[in-house]
Formats: sequence, structure tokens, C-alpha cells
Amino acid sequence: MDSNGKITMVGLGPGPSAYMTGRCIKAIRECDVVVGYSNYVKYITGLIENKEVFSTGMRHELERAEKAVELALTGKNVAVISSGDSGVFGMAAPILESLSKRDHHLDVEIIPGVPSPQSVAALLGAPLANDYAVISLSDILTPWPQIARRLTLASKGDFAIVLMNPASSRRTWQFKKACDLILKYRKPETPVGVVKNAYRPGQRVLVTELRLLSDQIIDMHTTVIIGNSSTYRHNNYLITPRGYQPHLPG
Repeated sequence: MDSNGKITMVGLGPGPSAYMTGRCIKAIRECDVVVGYSNYVKYITGLIENKEVFSTGMRHELERAEKAVELALTGKNVAVISSGDSGVFGMAAPILESLSKRDHHLDVEIIPGVPSPQSVAALLGAPLANDYAVISLSDILTPWPQIARRLTLASKGDFAIVLMNPASSRRTWQFKKACDLILKYRKPETPVGVVKNAYRPGQRVLVTELRLLSDQIIDMHTTVIIGNSSTYRHNNYLITPRGYQPHLPG
């Protein structure tokens, strides 16, 4: 069996090709096989004509990882796609974990993409100009008590907080719990940005306050950014000061 294949992990960014890096597009065009979540494959249909595609639905990450490794071990150049950046809640970890358990050596390349916190922050202004924490509210892989502890520590530490995977059709209570927890340590009027379908059809950008956040309609296509104690709103932008001070004469 030829072991000269390659796995390239590709971060697609928000989805539309205008926000994909040149290296990302080149890697997809050069590959033999594309492996990915079916909803992400549709973003690159124009790049994968006449290519082999292996796609699955949600919660089949390990299946996709194993398939990518198997295909690469036959000598194929495999592109494994993720939204955002493959190393941020993406496929890089499952692929590398799979390889770490095998006695095989494959050529691996990880191509960075624009992660969701950065793409969403750009639509909101500059809410992440200082230190921030990114926390997923999905308790499918991480127990809720651990998520709650991270939310507490990030809130106490006065980090701006990015909430990923805030809710789904099955996970309906975690988001309100998170809002209530953060409100213990943040002022009710703390500025908040809510972005749904960033850079995609149906995009919605809302600037509101923490006290009103739990009333918003939130789903898996939504990312929430909660400001720190210095974040303020100017028109429809959120600004978290970096801390620069003007140089005074004399």
C-alpha cells in the first residue's frame, strides 16, 4: 500500500469564496478527494467538479477523520475542510488524533482560515481589540459544569467573551444559563453583539445589551460577543479600547 498520500486541513473561513485564502483555494483545486461536513461542501461546489467527495452530517467527525486517513494511505491527496479555521473547533484535532494512534507517517499540512470570532468581530467593529475568551456552549463533548466554570472564570477575569454554538434544536436551556451566569459578574448594560449567518444569505447583525441577550432568538448559526467592562457602543459598532493613551505635549 502506497503511503505517499497527503492530508491537507483547510479552513474555509465564513464560507463564501471571497473570504477564503488563496492557499485554501489552491489546496482544494489540487486535491484528489474532499472530505467534509455536507453543509460545508456546498460552499466549494465550484472548486470540486470531477473530484471524489466524502461527506457526512453532523456528529460524524471521527468517521470523516478515519476516512481521510484511509484515503491518504492509498496515496491520495486529501483535503479535509472545516468552516472558519480547522484548528478552532474544527477537524485538525480529530485528524491528528487519528494519526497519533496509528503507526503511519503521512504528509500533513494545516492551512489557516478566518475563525468565526474574527469574522464576526469585523461585522461588529472592534469588540476583541483586547484580551478575550472563546467558549463553546455545546455540552455534547464538554460537560456543562466545565463550561459553566470557564464562563465564570472568563467573566471574573473581565475578558470579552465569544460564545460559540450557543443553541440548537436540542440544546435550548444552556444559552439562558450562560447569560444568567455572566450577569452575576457584568453590568446589565454591557454591550453585546449578536451575529447570525455571518457573510451568508440571511445575515443579521444586532447590537444590544447583556440584560436583553437571553430574549434573542439564537441558533447554531449565531455567534455572540459580550464586551468587557470597558467596551462601549458607538453608533452600530462595539469598541473595546486597546489601552493606548495620547502623547501629551511637554
